[in-house]
Amino acid sequence: MPAGDVTLESVVTYENLREAFRQVKKNGGAPGPDGRTVKDIEREYGYRAERLRRAVLTGKYQPQAVRRVWIPKGNGGKRGLGIPNVEDRWIQQAMLQKLSPVYERMFHGSSHGFRTGRSCHTAIAQAKGHVTEERYWMVDIDLEKFFDRVPHQRLLAKLRRTIRDGRIVRMVGQMLRAGVVMPEGVVIPTEEGTPQGGPLSPLLSNVVLDELDHELERRGHRFVRYADDLSIYVKSERAGQRVFESVTRFLERRMKLVVNRQKSAVSRPRGRHILGFSIRPNMRKKQVELDISERTKERLRERIRDLTPRNHGRSLREAIRRINVYLRGWAEYFGVAVWVVGAARYADGHIRRRLRAILLQHWNRAKTIRRKLTGLGAPIGLVERGVGASQGPWRQSNMKVVTMGLRNEYFEQRGLLSLEALCAQRLKKGLSLPEIVP
Repeated sequence: MPAGDVTLESVVTYENLREAFRQVKKNGGAPGPDGRTVKDIEREYGYRAERLRRAVLTGKYQPQAVRRVWIPKGNGGKRGLGIPNVEDRWIQQAMLQKLSPVYERMFHGSSHGFRTGRSCHTAIAQAKGHVTEERYWMVDIDLEKFFDRVPHQRLLAKLRRTIRDGRIVRMVGQMLRAGVVMPEGVVIPTEEGTPQGGPLSPLLSNVVLDELDHELERRGHRFVRYADDLSIYVKSERAGQRVFESVTRFLERRMKLVVNRQKSAVSRPRGRHILGFSIRPNMRKKQVELDISERTKERLRERIRDLTPRNHGRSLREAIRRINVYLRGWAEYFGVAVWVVGAARYADGHIRRRLRAILLQHWNRAKTIRRKLTGLGAPIGLVERGVGASQGPWRQSNMKVVTMGLRNEYFEQRGLLSLEALCAQRLKKGLSLPEIVP
């Protein structure tokens, strides 16, 4: 469908609304400021769909303010999300389904965030390809609070160039200006930004930054962009400094965005955190390899601690179930890195030690611990000499006598997965740039 043929009527057809609600239901999510859940709306689907459709077509539809929630970031800060009401998410999803195919044909091939058939892995594959071309310097540009600072007028002007139905653009403008309900109940007007949390926000962010993508292509740069994460690959540090200054001027003067100079850098890619990975050129083997970044390794250790607290009050079975869910997801994402084995092996050992500490905490008394370990096959003499009442569970968990009783096989028999084995399986699938990025 050509861009100009997208009309408000096509957005609110019964078929498109039905598919949009199915997607909203699938995504789940918390209620917005009005407190209504997806199930609440679903119980009155027919009435709600007709009411929403009529309101949109008659111009009476008014998007409501979004509910502000704060979620922790990996660097210790917090990211603000805006949770719209379910009906507002519904209409945003309906708009996304019609607009996304239009813009998908226009977006640049080096843009990977929130796009069909593209992902963090395709972004990493393309970045690896640039480094393979001996572009051993990386310009890592961090946009400060990008989603909160998108200029509304520039965004709406871009939409008008593509969408001839002005009613759609006006509705997007209303959504952008709907305001934010803060946790304390205060409603704050929004004069700039596209609050993260609604279905339409990712598309709008790509519409804004598509201008940057095509400017970088015009200048002949090799780059990768995933949402507001941008990296440009050059052949020397001097070229990197020059590119950083010129692109920063373009972003701040032309696009009215802010570059965080403290988080941005010109450096070798091996030392940078690129969507959780680090790219390592291996000069001896004359190839480029993927590793996981130091930040990712630290997050892995933190998550293991969160999943295995020393005061864990649930059963070992439940602890293993939760750990396995996390390990499967982690391996599926990071298992493509050839250098992941060391971190995975360490994680396996650390998980088992923390599970041993949990069991020792559950067994509590020295007499019970001795009896349990002896029953698991630990030598009686070592048990009697090694287990004392004054030693805490964490210290005991690394003792030889404890590891002899609570062997690795003990946890395997109870279903604990090995992160190292999961990553080895994932790595066999490979990550090929030509297959992923056309």
